[in-house]
Amino acid sequence: MSENNWTRRDFIQAIGATTAGISLSSCGISGDKSVKGLTEQALAVEPVVRPQDLEKPNISVGYVPVNDCAPFAIAWKKGFFRKYGLNVQLNREASWATSRDGLIFGRLDAAPVVSGAVTNARVGAEGARRAPLCAAMVIHRHGNAMTMNKDMWNFGIRPWYEYQQKYGDGALEAFGRDFRNYFDKQPPERKIWAVVLSSAIYEYFVRYVAAAAGVDPLKEFRVIIVSPPQMLTNMRIDAMQAYMVAEPWNTRAITGNEGIGFTFAQGKEVWAGHPDRLLAVMESFIDNYPKTYRSLVKAMIEACQYCSKPENRQEVAELITGRSFTGAKPKNPGDPITKFTAPGILGNYNYGGFDGKDRTIKAADTTIFFDIPSNVAQEPGEHSTFLWRSRSIWLMTQAARWGQIKTVPKNANEVAEKGWRTDLYREIAAEMGIECPKNDYKVEPPEVFIDNKGFDPSDPVGYLNSFTIRANAPTRLFMS
Repeated sequence: MSENNWTRRDFIQAIGATTAGISLSSCGISGDKSVKGLTEQALAVEPVVRPQDLEKPNISVGYVPVNDCAPFAIAWKKGFFRKYGLNVQLNREASWATSRDGLIFGRLDAAPVVSGAVTNARVGAEGARRAPLCAAMVIHRHGNAMTMNKDMWNFGIRPWYEYQQKYGDGALEAFGRDFRNYFDKQPPERKIWAVVLSSAIYEYFVRYVAAAAGVDPLKEFRVIIVSPPQMLTNMRIDAMQAYMVAEPWNTRAITGNEGIGFTFAQGKEVWAGHPDRLLAVMESFIDNYPKTYRSLVKAMIEACQYCSKPENRQEVAELITGRSFTGAKPKNPGDPITKFTAPGILGNYNYGGFDGKDRTIKAADTTIFFDIPSNVAQEPGEHSTFLWRSRSIWLMTQAARWGQIKTVPKNANEVAEKGWRTDLYREIAAEMGIECPKNDYKVEPPEVFIDNKGFDPSDPVGYLNSFTIRANAPTRLFMS
């Protein structure tokens, strides 16, 4: 690994006692913020599964204060957990690391994890404790973005779609030139991009975009780990120049809100249709409590379906502003309560900027909870909670590309099958009358990626080796 590629341990040591104190404080208040009890709506629901018929009806489920906690909030409020015989204690987690580790160490029964966490835990990737994590459903697709600070704007960097409009096929080259020229003028301590966790697709996207633009992320800047609620503070104090996180923490940064940054690109512009969070459990939970697990997945699928419906999205955006969820309420009483949460949920997304120009773009695919909009490539019967095992293999190629593992595992298909339980999801969905794709693997066409480079899961090593910029790439020597 390059000396510029910090591990999670390096970062924790480097930030010192002050930030560690902040993190401990966040953990301390996390439990107090968690929702308690049942709503009147939930109490009015008549269970279709009796709690006494489940092996473990009382379970603890984590969630993190970002927009994708919406299905958890809805399952609690609307009584979907109760419908399937579950008494769920929701636990507000301080970060994606605590959400994952809560599962591994037994504090949580289920929790959302970043998309690479399941396979990285199984293969022992850098910074990941080995553990048999499993997931049978995706919580949502899209709903995240890359934020850059005001200095990068003043230097001349603009949202990705504007590069496309101005330069066409030369957009990546133009962005790469601006990006490198900016960082070349910065001291080492100001060449930092933050993400939420080492195995998050956000880390891979940050590195992917930089490398596609000709900038080596292992040599030319550092990637560090920061929990979502601390992104704004760290950018404000100039601890990093850019970050990638789930909403509403990008929207909060723009002019008219915190005024410290702008959105460079949404994750969907890097890979259209990409998975984000997975609902994870330990393998032993599925083995020991199979009925309980099926009830949990059914409750979460129904919650995702509810969040997906256009007529429900305003309600969803309002619900997650609560202190128990994102706590993202505007300070100005005259502002709408959903000022920060609505753009990512309703799709009126403002990229921001510091020139007074309105960069609000309306799109149906800003966050995808269940129904996939027609502009996103999809297979027959596909919906967003379905897991493609091929995408698990893509994540493994990125872990190998950036040196978190030595190479793509020879048993990558087996790792994908044990970790991404598409087989279980298909069974559970069938019981709910939901159609699913017939296959577990699919080829990702070139047009869905920012660099127009497709992915064939049948040849992951060839795909990995096709990238010039990667960890452990062969060094070319030229002799006269």
